[in-house]
Amino acid sequence: MSRHAILTHDEHAQLRVRTEAGAALGDAVMAAFTVPLEFRRIQHDFPIVFRRDNQTGRFSALALLGFESGENLFLEGDRWEADYKPLSLAIQPFLVGRADDDQAPSQIHIDLDHPRIATNGEGILLFDAAGRPTPYVERIGDMLAELDEGHRTSESFFAALERYELLEPFFLDVELRNGSKHRMVGYHMINEDKLRALEPGAVAELHTEGHLMPIFMALASLSNLSVLIERKNRRNGDG
Repeated sequence: MSRHAILTHDEHAQLRVRTEAGAALGDAVMAAFTVPLEFRRIQHDFPIVFRRDNQTGRFSALALLGFESGENLFLEGDRWEADYKPLSLAIQPFLVGRADDDQAPSQIHIDLDHPRIATNGEGILLFDAAGRPTPYVERIGDMLAELDEGHRTSESFFAALERYELLEPFFLDVELRNGSKHRMVGYHMINEDKLRALEPGAVAELHTEGHLMPIFMALASLSNLSVLIERKNRRNGDG
């Protein structure tokens, strides 16, 4: 369940949020939503894959964190073992809110039922003594704005990938040193052969529209699949 509210000083002056890593705080996920504007940072640590929504037919991008539901191989107790945390996880328990007027500025909403809401005096205050948002909330606002912009602009990115038929389904068989096997299905990746075969005009168009860099970042990120498998081996005690 979730209980969303507009973040205000009047209602949330004493509210605190827990910012440490932890499975019970919402970090135990095998994949995190990401957007093309974030790919440069994501690709350093995580494989980037794509998934089509069976109902809408629309694609979204995911940073892979594990191979099984609820498995985050970058989470070790209360430690986040990566240089970067995807925006979609880093912003929790906040989200972008929309006013009835689409032209009005977006608002910061908070999920009051999220496990990161502190209940015993721990965590970070959201407002200072003068009623101003704390630096933490200001950082959250910046991240929400970036994620929102990335989501809005991703539509043209995926339209370009489909226009040139650059996305293809793939499956990955993961065999671990203890003999266990996992098969990843239901994802798409960029077809590098089709990308190489594009005519110069198409490549120039992708570059002009700002799509070429995130395409390259997504391809480069796949080298992290072997790193993720090694993390899985170590988690199983075989590293």
